[in-house]
Amino acid sequence: MDQLITTRKGPIVRLAFNRPRTLNAFSPDMLKALIAAIGEATQDQNTRVIVLEGEGRAFSAGVDLKALQGAAPVAGRIAHVFDEAAQSAAETVRCCRLPVIAKVHGYCFTGALELALHCDFIFTTVDTKFGDTHVKWGLRPTWGMSQNLARAVGVRRARELSFSARTFTGAEAEAWGLANAAVADKAALDALVETRAGEIAAASPGAVAAYKKLYRLHEEYRPLEDALVEEIRQDFPEITDTVERLKGFGA
Repeated sequence: MDQLITTRKGPIVRLAFNRPRTLNAFSPDMLKALIAAIGEATQDQNTRVIVLEGEGRAFSAGVDLKALQGAAPVAGRIAHVFDEAAQSAAETVRCCRLPVIAKVHGYCFTGALELALHCDFIFTTVDTKFGDTHVKWGLRPTWGMSQNLARAVGVRRARELSFSARTFTGAEAEAWGLANAAVADKAALDALVETRAGEIAAASPGAVAAYKKLYRLHEEYRPLEDALVEEIRQDFPEITDTVERLKGFGA
């Protein structure tokens, strides 16, 4: 059984984690498949948006802890088992030239939350369960949790969530700014993601790519003055459809 399912609907590519019996717990092979699938999607010039989702009852429960049995992590690191593939997957998502949507339902714990935080958007349901459980298992984050969670919800709340390993809901995630939106149920989530992905796919691909790159200036925490200069300095020759789109303004 394929651990990752790729489907295309026009310009939108969906990548679905497919280990439903384990709540789509990550395996190294699944993460390697994700890297390859994103690479293939971005190479296709017809692709405009990538959606990450999970089959069955969950987005993903995070790392498959069974894979760590007998692994003897050193200083809380699981580098020799997961980190190389996971860090590459996180970087692939974060640096993807296309917008990446995390469509999160059911459960999203630890490694899955780390991966979702690297996406451009997180859409979820109000009852989805989230959590950072590193400390529960004597592990330390190495896929970006300490940086991205603090950026999403503020450092004080991030400390609370990480130090306590408590579960929080999609409704809380939306209220804190971690999720873009939390809707009533899976059907509403399907509809919302289809709408947002369609809106993005209809936009100028070059302009969207430019915006994605420019928003990285904010994430790098540059002084505002430097970032404003850099925004003007950056050049995006891939934006080639401006004239055509403006012609349609008065039509």
